[in-house]
Amino acid sequence: MGHYIQDPAFRVDPDESAELVRLHVITLGRSLSGGTQLPLTALIAAVEGAPRPPGRLSPEEEHLLDLCRGGFLAVAEIAGHSQLPLGVVRAFLASLLESGYISIRRPRTDGASPGAQVMRDVLDGLEAKFG
Repeated sequence: MGHYIQDPAFRVDPDESAELVRLHVITLGRSLSGGTQLPLTALIAAVEGAPRPPGRLSPEEEHLLDLCRGGFLAVAEIAGHSQLPLGVVRAFLASLLESGYISIRRPRTDGASPGAQVMRDVLDGLEAKFG
């Protein structure tokens, strides 16, 4: 017979383990591809006119693609809107990127920051939208 860990720190709530199994199943066991890094602030948009063979995408991938149709959204925003865990969203987005369904704008890494006017414009826009 199998050996079971008796330490309470290693026990998993059955509801929690069922959710983990479900997430593994909906991603088909996929994780982030080796070379694909998707920072939270990377901007994602659907590629217009990309062919979509019926049945090629899972319902979750279709939903993520629909979210990206309206313009660029950050990876963090997509995860929030989809209500899927970030790791699952990243795995799906990596797959969609590799298949040519989405494009990505990565955050700047050259150390340059936006000018003061750009930051004021962003702040004004946020205040106008959210009060």
